[in-house]
Amino acid sequence: MSDVKATQNGAAFSRARRGLSSPSSQLLLPTLVLKMLYLIGLGLGDAEDITVKGLEIVKKCNRVYLEAYTSILSVEKERLEQFYGRPLIVADRQTVEQEAEQIIKDADVSDIAFLVVGDPFGATTHSDLILRAVKMGVPYRIIHNASILSAVGCCGLQLYNFGEVASIVFWTRTWKPESFFDRVKANRQNGLHTLCLLDLQIKELSLENLIKGRKIYEPPRFMTVNQAAQQLLEIVQNQRARGEEPAITEETMCVGLARVGSEEQKIAAGTLQQMATVDLGGPLHSLIITGNLHPLEVEMLKLFPMPEDGS
Repeated sequence: MSDVKATQNGAAFSRARRGLSSPSSQLLLPTLVLKMLYLIGLGLGDAEDITVKGLEIVKKCNRVYLEAYTSILSVEKERLEQFYGRPLIVADRQTVEQEAEQIIKDADVSDIAFLVVGDPFGATTHSDLILRAVKMGVPYRIIHNASILSAVGCCGLQLYNFGEVASIVFWTRTWKPESFFDRVKANRQNGLHTLCLLDLQIKELSLENLIKGRKIYEPPRFMTVNQAAQQLLEIVQNQRARGEEPAITEETMCVGLARVGSEEQKIAAGTLQQMATVDLGGPLHSLIITGNLHPLEVEMLKLFPMPEDGS
């Protein structure tokens, strides 16, 4: 397979070497089929967005994990299991980051699938999983799919006019980070658009429960476009108060997107001030801060006016 990026582990390599020890066994060597870890993109919409290739692999794997903290699909796990014809093991943040070896375990002797909403390389966590597999001598293969990084072009902004991606996290009463805004500023200086990925918190522990060692999880939270815009407006005000010239203003053109790739997709283009009150419904949301707009982009954004009632 030309698209397989694989390393043989010690056991498989030893079996292959033993197969070379006699002339008769050499005839069997080409039939040796390496098992591996598959990282499979699910796309952005629902169960049916998986590729044909990805679905065929899922159906043959011994274990199938569903990564469930960097993003979500618009359907329940049970619907995915019904469509894929396989039970799914939900892999939360702790599983992926602290128990990765358990996911990779035995992938040299049985096929294991790790399902990722969007594309497998949409989050750095999955690169870490691959590096662990390589260190353990486990072969792997990537099955790509659409991600928000490419599908965001649905709003009419041209993909090659985007700069670095920024992430906006939920603020707390005592923690209000602004460091991500440096990327927005740099992109604006270069005339580039900024895709802002908005925070989602799944199976998070409160500080109190974390300190006391209690595994009592907070309800899931998904940042909305208006929440992100409100935080951005506060950053603008903070910079003015410090005597700085903010890279954006209340009148900067922005684009709000919700549930990209699904039948309930919504897009709205308007000023940052307008974004602070828009209601685009349920998760997941993304926000674009525009840079220099090409005339064609301006025309395309007119297809997505702000809703008159704010929703």
